[in-house]
Amino acid sequence: MPESKSRKKKSGDPAKAAAGGRPPSPGGKQQGNPAWLVPTMITLMVAGLLWIVATYILNFDYPIPGIRAWNLAIGFALVIAGFGLTTRWR
Repeated sequence: MPESKSRKKKSGDPAKAAAGGRPPSPGGKQQGNPAWLVPTMITLMVAGLLWIVATYILNFDYPIPGIRAWNLAIGFALVIAGFGLTTRWR
């Protein structure tokens, strides 16, 4: 049976082979999360949840009186902003 050439290991740069064939990251330093990311993400999601719960419990009149159902939109916007930050989490 013929042997596939694509399965043979290529001899080359040992640093590249040690990294699993991936090029090294710029600067040679592993990149992580900024320090503010996780606390901000959790704060936005919890604040949005509390805003929505307060809106339902207080019959759409609070946290900001007079805007009625827009309080729900504010709460969902906070939650969506928190989930948006999860896309930057590594």
